[in-house]
Amino acid sequence: MQVWPGQAYPLGATYDGAGTNFAVYSEAAVRIELCLLHDDGSETAVELRETDAFVRHAYLPGIMPGQRYGFRAHGPYEPQLGHRCNSAKLLLDPYAKAISGRIDWGEEVYGYHFHRPDKRNDLDSAPHTMASVVVNPYFDWADDRPPRTDYHRTVIYEAHVKGLTMRHPRLPDELRGTYAALAHPAIIEHLTELGVTTLELMPVHQFVNDHRLVDAGLANYWGYNTIGFFAPHNAYASWGDRGQQVLEFKSAVRALHQAGIEVILDVVYNHTAEGNHLGPTLSFRGLDNASYYRLTDDRRYYMDTTGTGNSLLMRSPHVLQLIMDSLRYWVTEMHVDGFRFDLAATLARQFHEVDRLSSFFDLVQQDPVVSQVKLIAEPWDVGEGGYQVGNFPPLWTEWNGKFRDTVRDLWRGEPRTLAEFASRLTGSSDLYQGDGRRPLASVNFVTCHDGFTLRDLVSYDEKHNEDNGESNQDGESYNRSWNCGVEGETDDLEVRALRQRQMRNFIATLMLSQGVPMLSHGDEFARSQGGNNNAYCQDNEVSWVTWPNPGKEGREEDRSALELLRFTRSLVWLRRDHPVFRRRRFFHGRPVEGTHDELSDIVWFTHEGEEMRQRDWQAAHAKSLTVFLNGSAISEPGVRGERITDDSFLLLFNAHHEPLEFTVPVDHGKSWQVIVDTAEPEGVEPGSGAKVAAGDRLTLVDRSLMVLQRPA
Repeated sequence: MQVWPGQAYPLGATYDGAGTNFAVYSEAAVRIELCLLHDDGSETAVELRETDAFVRHAYLPGIMPGQRYGFRAHGPYEPQLGHRCNSAKLLLDPYAKAISGRIDWGEEVYGYHFHRPDKRNDLDSAPHTMASVVVNPYFDWADDRPPRTDYHRTVIYEAHVKGLTMRHPRLPDELRGTYAALAHPAIIEHLTELGVTTLELMPVHQFVNDHRLVDAGLANYWGYNTIGFFAPHNAYASWGDRGQQVLEFKSAVRALHQAGIEVILDVVYNHTAEGNHLGPTLSFRGLDNASYYRLTDDRRYYMDTTGTGNSLLMRSPHVLQLIMDSLRYWVTEMHVDGFRFDLAATLARQFHEVDRLSSFFDLVQQDPVVSQVKLIAEPWDVGEGGYQVGNFPPLWTEWNGKFRDTVRDLWRGEPRTLAEFASRLTGSSDLYQGDGRRPLASVNFVTCHDGFTLRDLVSYDEKHNEDNGESNQDGESYNRSWNCGVEGETDDLEVRALRQRQMRNFIATLMLSQGVPMLSHGDEFARSQGGNNNAYCQDNEVSWVTWPNPGKEGREEDRSALELLRFTRSLVWLRRDHPVFRRRRFFHGRPVEGTHDELSDIVWFTHEGEEMRQRDWQAAHAKSLTVFLNGSAISEPGVRGERITDDSFLLLFNAHHEPLEFTVPVDHGKSWQVIVDTAEPEGVEPGSGAKVAAGDRLTLVDRSLMVLQRPA
């Protein structure tokens, strides 16, 4: 076999049409072998003799796409000093573009013996672990272009590749649960009809099913356990795992782009699947443990702000390079449109405290590729001081957990929520305006993958996670949920009607709020997880979306699901059609200069039609509100500098447990038409809503909202 010196960059395996360049970083190892793996179980070892700045490299002519490989690192095994090199362990390439196989959990993949954790384990892991794969980087993207949907036009749909597609009745069996399923016309048709602009995929970086979960007959279904930051997860590929997963993922992105749908990845750069000091040796740990992970003063152990056993060392230049190279790769080579960063507060922990000026954010800010895509933070972690909603840099948007909590509190009847609800409805200026950000910094959501589904939110007071095997101790215990009087499923028609109304209230509130709305997959037709609010390990019907059957609308379950779907579609499109619901600037609370309108851009009223006073906001019993949105007082210009005008709207909220009579405010419009009423199963048919005049009185049933429209 010919071995040429090759290049130190790019890291990983790079195929150029004639051969492959291999490069891997390790400061701890004294020698590294590249192991080419053969289908008969044998391997060919090639020592990487060339070294530049601790990067060992070689070029091998004739090594083609599909070749499986790994590394063996020879060096110190001194856990007390932070070193865990062990040449008996076949290591994944941190820059692998594809990963083949799965882990056969046993003592072989660990660096120590189960019965003697202090003793080094020299059992060969190669037959029991995954392998890196050389990939072909060439792909026909045709005329693919990123949709580049502006934030104010964005509607995000959070989905799991397998969960969304596994049970869709129109998908062929061989495609269900795969990247190819995302490109199927049935899925794309659903998203486009719903009005979704952006598909946010739960983790698709190669992840690992934990040893503990496998032994329990469960799985790491959500995928927040990354081991390969460049590789699409191989279990979601229908074509094969020797690089086919890369082509299949690219094909899905291309098809979604053709439909005008962006693709955002939920990424986990805060930790890896190697766990704590008792975890397996799969990649980073064996190559250079102390360079990749945050270690405690006793360097046998790992600092953990993620709840998973380890945290990546965000002040290491090699970790930062890995993350930035990964992000750029997914944008430039895989054509994704942005990222949602899991437990993003950990990325800001340059030392111990969360530091919004940490190196990671500096690098993102100046990067010509990454800074131009959508960047969404989950602005918390489990470490001290980890709740950082509203504190990320101006380039970033954030999952607004305070929006979720406040909206849930309002509709379940908590006292003294009106003032904060008003802030959340109008874009959370208290969180984002101070550092120059705008309402679009707030990604609003009521539910997401983590917690109750929308249906379970209105059906359960308590979590029911017994199937997870942790005695119902896992998952959040304080859900701000309300079961409407009965825990779980019921035949009580009044309770069922109230639950349907509450789901419509949540969806309508989400779509009528300033900011960027995010729906969780299946909530548009009321999927349930049976009260499980932490279904991270349920790769089965508990988590897979059950799609309603249009041909069986006679069944109440399908009928109510389809009614909610039609209601959700109507609210999404109402938002998309009217710029007053998706403003790019915060409200002024006064008439806007240059608009030739004497009315304020927003006015708050009691249900009696009187302008709200301070005492009205603070009244413990106050659970109702009328909001006037002035479509003639939009301050931001259009893309060509033109004035934007829209219809005006009245939003009537009744979160009381009994009906309330609302008075239509005077002096803010003479005639109105009801266009949304959550007391109706599908809202209101277009053009069929009641016409009302200023001063008229409308009765809103308990826990409902209405939207009134006045043409411009």
